[in-house]
Amino acid sequence: MAVLVTGGAGYIGSHTVAELLERGEEVVIVDSLQQGHRDAVLGGKLYVGDLRDKAFLGTVFEENEIDAVIHFAANSLVGESMKDPGKYYHNNVYGTLCLLEVMNEHHVKRIVFSSTAATYGEPEQVPILETDRTLPTNAYGETKLAMENMMKWFDIAHGIKYVSLRYFNAAGAHEDGRIGEDHDPETHLIPIILQVALGKRPHISIFGDDYATPDGTCIRDYIHVTDLADAHILAVKKLREGSESRIYNLGNGKGFSVNEVIEIARQVTGHPIPAVIETRRAGDPASLVASSERARTELGWTPQRDSLERIIASAWAWHQARPAGYDQ
Repeated sequence: MAVLVTGGAGYIGSHTVAELLERGEEVVIVDSLQQGHRDAVLGGKLYVGDLRDKAFLGTVFEENEIDAVIHFAANSLVGESMKDPGKYYHNNVYGTLCLLEVMNEHHVKRIVFSSTAATYGEPEQVPILETDRTLPTNAYGETKLAMENMMKWFDIAHGIKYVSLRYFNAAGAHEDGRIGEDHDPETHLIPIILQVALGKRPHISIFGDDYATPDGTCIRDYIHVTDLADAHILAVKKLREGSESRIYNLGNGKGFSVNEVIEIARQVTGHPIPAVIETRRAGDPASLVASSERARTELGWTPQRDSLERIIASAWAWHQARPAGYDQ
């Protein structure tokens, strides 16, 4: 039986495909290559197409014995989602509806969903718990929450069991250097910092240094992308064992400030990495850190690459080897 990975040519999806292959799983990948990269797929059977094309998707299920789905395919830029929410509802929500309908038609009853801690919005407490209020502050988070709710009703109506994984910042690269992070535009802090070290940007902007944090800069949770991949695979295992549907946060349980990330990047790269303080961005909470105690207890998930130095070092190795990303 195969695992279908939607968005498997993207950043987290490609690392998950790599880990599935390492474990001897048969892997089928669906990706439109709108944001993904063909060269990021290290094996398995790749189908290029859109989830919203149900005839295409039906062919994928007909040609393969699929027993579980890991669903990454989605648009995920917060700023863009606020400017064009229709794009996010059509791709993320309608795409997921098509996927669930085709799964149900082919009697595939297990799905692991790559969600986001943006479903919580402004946190009521830190670290954030799975039982905390969900009140997204952007269209991206709202669509991910809508996708979770859709899965809940497909479970009730059709018995499709799901695990939803909520997390913040994936970072780092595969430690053998074959695949890594390549977005256009790039919006993630660590690769932007490394672009400064590579001379592709003059400086890194720090948006506010007067937050209620120890050094005044925002605190965020960073997880190595391979640790995230491991969590998705453990969730598949949990569903195969007959688990009921569940939601899990994934995080290191501690956060790193923007200043800390920059300083460790300076140490790892040996470059000065100039930083410029700029005004706050609207809607940036001071601290976002997720508790992953439930995932550790129920999934047996323990991050193996949780030091920020190791995360940044793996990303730096990738960006040095491929400064132009997959286009190189």
